[in-house]
Amino acid sequence: MSDSREHPTEAGSAELTGPDWTHGVETKSGSSITAEVSNAIVGLKKQFYGRGPTRAKTYVNDNYIFCVLDGGLTQNEKTLLDAGERQLVRGYRLRFEEVMAEQTTEAVERITGRKVLGYQSQIIFEPTVGIEMFILDGEPSESDHDKPGRPDLR
Repeated sequence: MSDSREHPTEAGSAELTGPDWTHGVETKSGSSITAEVSNAIVGLKKQFYGRGPTRAKTYVNDNYIFCVLDGGLTQNEKTLLDAGERQLVRGYRLRFEEVMAEQTTEAVERITGRKVLGYQSQIIFEPTVGIEMFILDGEPSESDHDKPGRPDLR
């Protein structure tokens, strides 16, 4: 039997930047670049990973963006970590990053108006903190962020 539904990774970045994914997550709200990047990354984790973080905060420093996510391990990851399988969990998460890189970078590009030159994701297990890192082709500005034609998330 064939399944005609679109594969989740083919959905694109609009699904990550459109809705408010941060319900129940401690984060900054509003329509700033940092709030919208946090929202998109939380959406990515919730929609495609099955569980999102308990807290998200995004920092912009020149042409670098860092999104810091607290919590968010799935129950199976917790079980594997309890069994000493850190490398397995880390490897799975890194592979997930590779599969979702296009949607993730497109979302950040839509929000910032800048091209993403590099993207890396990392996990720290104690305490559980994920860090999504982006290198942009230039410094994003709130004035570019508010230009007409950009999706309005307010």
